[in-house]
Formats: sequence, C-alpha cells, structure tokens
Amino acid sequence: MAAVTADTLVLPRVKGASLGDTERPVLAVSTGPTGYEGEGFPVRRTMAGIAYKYLDPFIMMDQMGEVEYAAGEPRGTNWHPHRGFETVTYLIDGQFIHQDTHGGGGVITEGSTQWMTAGAGLLHIETPPEKLVESGGLFNGFQLWVNLPAAEKWAAPAYQPVEASDLLLLASEDGGSLLRVIAGEVDGHVGPGSTHTPITLLHASVAPGAQLSLPWQPSYNALAYVFAGTGTVGADKQPIHAGQLAVFGAGDRLTVAADAAQDSRTSSLEVLLLGGEPINEPMVHYGPFVMNTRDELVQAVEDYQKGKLGIIPPNAIMPHVYSGDRG
Repeated sequence: MAAVTADTLVLPRVKGASLGDTERPVLAVSTGPTGYEGEGFPVRRTMAGIAYKYLDPFIMMDQMGEVEYAAGEPRGTNWHPHRGFETVTYLIDGQFIHQDTHGGGGVITEGSTQWMTAGAGLLHIETPPEKLVESGGLFNGFQLWVNLPAAEKWAAPAYQPVEASDLLLLASEDGGSLLRVIAGEVDGHVGPGSTHTPITLLHASVAPGAQLSLPWQPSYNALAYVFAGTGTVGADKQPIHAGQLAVFGAGDRLTVAADAAQDSRTSSLEVLLLGGEPINEPMVHYGPFVMNTRDELVQAVEDYQKGKLGIIPPNAIMPHVYSGDRG
C-alpha cells in the first residue's frame, strides 16, 4: 500500500499544535464516483461535485485503481494533447511509461512521481509497460491536474521526475505518522517537486489509533483524500473512509486521525494531503485543455487539429498489445 517506508523514530518531526493555532474546520466529506479513462482503466473522480472555489488551483484528481489486473487487462492512454496546466502522476503500485513531444519521458515506478508542465501545449502518452500488460498485477496511483495562471499558460512544456528516493520523509510529532512530501513546504521542510503554482502535496500513513496534526499554509486551501483505511478528519472527528475526500475551511492547522482498528487490506490510514495558493482567475475546462476563456479553448482545439501542439515522433511509444490478443 506504500512503496516508500521508513522508521519514523529517526526522521525529523513536524511540530504539534500550540496556543494560537487555528484548526481548520471540515466543510464537507464527499465520495467520488467511479468511471473509466484512457483506453479503459478504472478511475475514481475524487474531486467530482466540489465547487472549484474550494479546489483552486486544482482542477481534478483521479485515483487510478486500486485494481488487481489479470494478464492482458492493464490499460493506459494513447497519444493525446494537453495545454494550460500541469499533470502530477504519483504511483503507489505498478508502473507507467511516459513519453511526450518535448523530449520528456521515462518509467514511473512505485513511489515515484511524474510532473509534466503542459504549458503552451504538447502531446504525450502514459501506458503500462509490456511486462505488466503480459502478466497483470496490482496497479494503484493518482493523477492530479494543477492549473497555471494566465501569465504562465504559454510557458514552454517541461518534464520533472521525482523518484521515490527523492521524497522528503518526515514524522508526526508523536512518531505515529510517516509523511512523504512530494512538493511544497511542511513546517519549514521543503519537498523536491518544483511547481509553477505554489502547492503542497504529501502522502501520509497514519498508524492505527494515531492522530496527525499538521501546520498548514493559511493562504492555501486544504484537502485530504483517503485511499485506504478508516479514520476521522478535523477537530470534531468527522468519519472518513477509503474513496472519500475531505474539504477543509480556513485556518493554519489540519487534523487527520486513524481508527484504532483497520481492515485486513491495510496496516494504516493512507491519505493524500494537498493544498495550494488559489489563482483566483476564470477557469474553463474542455477535455485535455484548461484555459481562461472559451475563445482560448477553441484556439487550443484548432491548434491541436493543425498539429501545432506537436507531432507524434517516429520512435514513439505505443500501447503494448497483449500477446493473447494476437491470435
């Protein structure tokens, strides 16, 4: 359930609550609907139904899985365009191969993150490697879309791998939680991810019966998505379980706690904690394009159709065809 583990007794610890801290209230706990993406892989739309003002600068986040694939079942995406935002892909289990038309690419392995800035536009593909398609196996991960402000929507595309070994590892004040910081700052500790839009993104494992209390940038929004286990969120201990997203209100500290008894599938409460500086600009979204106006969306579609967002290279990765489907 967590590719990167560590002994919390030897890690730097974040400070606990102190007098004067303002606990963020829980505004809502929602359960995202499930569906299919790309060539037919299952996803949970974790942020569906939440008003954009509580998500800004985030546009959406899909949980890809958790699913135990049989041989021939793993799916990804074929070549497709993006413009106007960044994609952040974090894998818990399994692997993905990435390639884009601006030279970015590689294998996203368990515990690693791929940060792709689409900016002015590109084409890319994310697909499971041949070995996974042929053998099947466990797959679980997330893709988060982070908006770019109008001034940076036309930035040159970029690719940034954050390997599992790059993650900043911290412990909660009592040592009961392991924090894997992918990007942003937590109690003065800065994660490896470099972001255009200021955000914080981390994966926490909270031991059964433990409580995680984190200082949180007051100007950021705050969200918590549980992908394994059960527990509570907020000072008033609202129940939350796997597949649910909590939206926090204003304040400078947030709290998540794990139930004393977890189910047999997990040894801890597994939760993504994320927040960012709201951009506070108009946002329009159509498929793989995120812009500020409808006219810009129309232009993005036209530019894609004219090949201005890139051309699939001659050495392009393509989705692997399962040998059992070849007759």
